[in-house]
Amino acid sequence: MAVRAGAPREGPDLLLAAGLGAAYAAFALTFRGRRRAFWQRMTTTGRTLGSLALATEPELRRTRVRGRDVVAGLASAAGLYGVFLLGDRAVRRLLPDGGRQIGDVYALRELGPATELAARLAVVIGPAEELFWRGFVNARLARRRGRWPGAAAGSVAYAGAHVATGNFTLFGAAGVAGAYWSALAAAGMPMGALVVSHVAWDLLTFLVAPTAPGPAGS
Repeated sequence: MAVRAGAPREGPDLLLAAGLGAAYAAFALTFRGRRRAFWQRMTTTGRTLGSLALATEPELRRTRVRGRDVVAGLASAAGLYGVFLLGDRAVRRLLPDGGRQIGDVYALRELGPATELAARLAVVIGPAEELFWRGFVNARLARRRGRWPGAAAGSVAYAGAHVATGNFTLFGAAGVAGAYWSALAAAGMPMGALVVSHVAWDLLTFLVAPTAPGPAGS
């Protein structure tokens, strides 16, 4: 689904406020809870937020992944992966604690079999994040602020949800990825391609070819 342009609407969006409140609370619980159950909580968070988006945005229920969406999604995921390869090196040079923080994220791979984590990321977590953040949050912001201001505000909201992680590097990474996918959505990329992009990027950076040299990072 591409973010629709049009005259900005005035007035508060109570559903958007409630959705963001739920997302921020869910992210805090997911990242601050018992580490060994992280992936179970992350899957529940994705299922809940994705269901909210589907229930409140009828256009999302018509999402289909076509051949051109696969091509566009994979190409955009490769582009974002390149950005993160460069970013990983910069973070390690500029931030004294950057390597450890990157390693903390990759250590989450040790909490389950790779096949299970891939299934969670591809079937629930990746698609749900696009449905909620770009399909629900950004779309509703765009209807009130305009396409590009809505995309910018949605990027900030997405990054802000990661403050609860306490990991500055992860917060920055979320800001970059959120801005990237928000820009693609605002430019007209359909939801099917965004889902492919998010899933492919998750699998590539987290399981297939991580930017960190090992679980603990260095």
